[in-house]
Amino acid sequence: MLSTASKIVSREELSRRCEELRKAGKTIVTCNGSFDLFHYGHLCFLEEAKAQADVLIVGLNSDSSIKQYKSPLRPIIGQDQRAALLSALSIVSYVHIFDETVPMPFLEVVRPNVHVNGSEYGEDCIEAPTVKKYGGRIHLMPKVAGLSTTGLIERIRNLPL
Repeated sequence: MLSTASKIVSREELSRRCEELRKAGKTIVTCNGSFDLFHYGHLCFLEEAKAQADVLIVGLNSDSSIKQYKSPLRPIIGQDQRAALLSALSIVSYVHIFDETVPMPFLEVVRPNVHVNGSEYGEDCIEAPTVKKYGGRIHLMPKVAGLSTTGLIERIRNLPL
């Protein structure tokens, strides 16, 4: 079994490992996101993703990318801790932290058989052309009602002290 630290891989290492996995006939599923304030909705999403293939690789937005596309006040939890949390899950094979605000460079390296995304993004999500270019497919997963990091932050802010 891999230690959690060995599951967090650079882009170069990710490329090498994906090539080995493909040669071994393994199917690869990817998903990506910030996974800030990890919650039950995240777990359901990752379990659904893992059910689609042999190996689950999670693309994790770095702190700097989250600040660019969400808010200068985010993330709440730093990238190293978020990566460690994800890598501790037995369903996650590898975690790759990326600095881009979009996951396409990550997907170009992995060339997944399946990419899982939230249903709110639809079949024509920004990842679709990259995934389909290599023969992969998009699998959509509905959000768990009432669970989002932004929603949780708002609920916490509204709690009486």
